[in-house]
Amino acid sequence: MTKEKAHARREHLQRMRAEQKRKERRAALLMWGAGGLIVVLLVGVVGFYLVRRAEETNLDAVVSVKYDAGQHVPNAVTYKETPPMGGEHNNYWQQCDIYDQPIHNEHAVHSLEHGAVWITYRPDLPKAQVDQLREVATSTGQQDYMLMSPFPNLPSPIVASSWGHQLRLTDPQDPKLEAFINRYQNGPDTPEPGATCGGPDAITTTADQAPLPPEPTGGQQAPMETLAPTPGESQQ
Repeated sequence: MTKEKAHARREHLQRMRAEQKRKERRAALLMWGAGGLIVVLLVGVVGFYLVRRAEETNLDAVVSVKYDAGQHVPNAVTYKETPPMGGEHNNYWQQCDIYDQPIHNEHAVHSLEHGAVWITYRPDLPKAQVDQLREVATSTGQQDYMLMSPFPNLPSPIVASSWGHQLRLTDPQDPKLEAFINRYQNGPDTPEPGATCGGPDAITTTADQAPLPPEPTGGQQAPMETLAPTPGESQQ
């Protein structure tokens, strides 16, 4: 091999190596660029989801009112809000459960004092939406502190209430309903945290089944405001 040919061969090999390195660099840049684009897209999607979720569960529409607790009265009460979310109430609280008939406000408010969330809906709400509402009520939060019942003349199709807090809704699947339950059920404004929403003194009847019980007098024993049983204990 002549000197010229050897030199040409070396130059050719150098050009091949340089071209190979350029290809490798280009491939690496494309790979990192694609990976970076995927990361940016993922961050954007997650960010969009979080922002949208925050908007969907925003509770700025909740109305809050301060009420003194422990005001037991034997008579019917005229409340400022429909449905009520605090104030005077009967000595006896409503058993936390799902009811298909209206219940006495005075019992329900006492349950709110114990930490319950009360989901009310217009009696003419379509059955499919009532079923959706029931699904939310039976799968969200603490079932021992959940009330649900129809309520005539509501200002909106659905209203969720806790002691001193209330949210109006039109859709039973609105994420704000679950957010309300999670925030306000047994929340920091509960006047009697830990008090049971059941027990032998709880009212289990609806408004059409029994009148308001009178105030305990004489030898009658007042209802016992006991603590709710801890998990694993049976409710007495």
